[in-house]
Amino acid sequence: MILRPVEGIPEGLTSRAQSFVSRHGVKVEVRPVEDHRQWWLERGIPAGLIDRMTAYEKTWGGLHLPPAPQYEGGPRYFYPDSPESDAAGWWFEAGAQRAAVPFMFMIGPSNEFGIHGDQAGWVPLHSTIEGWVESLALADHASTWARRITRLVGDEVDGIDVSDYEPVREVMGLADTWWRGSDSLVALYTGEAKALAFPKARVALVYSGLDRWGLHGSVATDS
Repeated sequence: MILRPVEGIPEGLTSRAQSFVSRHGVKVEVRPVEDHRQWWLERGIPAGLIDRMTAYEKTWGGLHLPPAPQYEGGPRYFYPDSPESDAAGWWFEAGAQRAAVPFMFMIGPSNEFGIHGDQAGWVPLHSTIEGWVESLALADHASTWARRITRLVGDEVDGIDVSDYEPVREVMGLADTWWRGSDSLVALYTGEAKALAFPKARVALVYSGLDRWGLHGSVATDS
């Protein structure tokens, strides 16, 4: 496995996420998707899906980032593979698991980033891969600046009231969301609970004791 520095940070990220990728990301050498095109076409994979996989690989392929707080760290590195479909459309694997988990990391029919489990099937976590990367960057930032981090699991999550919080829009959350209060950030992770049909797998991380810098960081446009 050959590692090299990241060159050319993907567009569409906040300055906080760009800094995170440049400081902590490395690139792994991967085989171009185009090398598999003819093999996939012969097996009935649509050319449009292969085009999507190729675009994903050119932007994100081989990018290795620090582990996520949940999902046993997320993909080891980004690389499209294993196209599959059902009545809703076509998916492809976003990257192989970092650890043994009962689901795959997938890019959905509308380019959502999510997981596919054995129980409930497809659960989109973020509306784009950029949202997932933004969530990693925000978790890294919040854990650095918070005075206290509280972890709540299962039914404990029901006690969190975010009615006075604002959504952190750059993470483009679906099953997983971030919320910003006056001095705290709250990350809600429900994807695994939905994918495995196991509500007790819900997790919330509350990062408290944050000043304005801790709440936002170096984001070009606050959400």
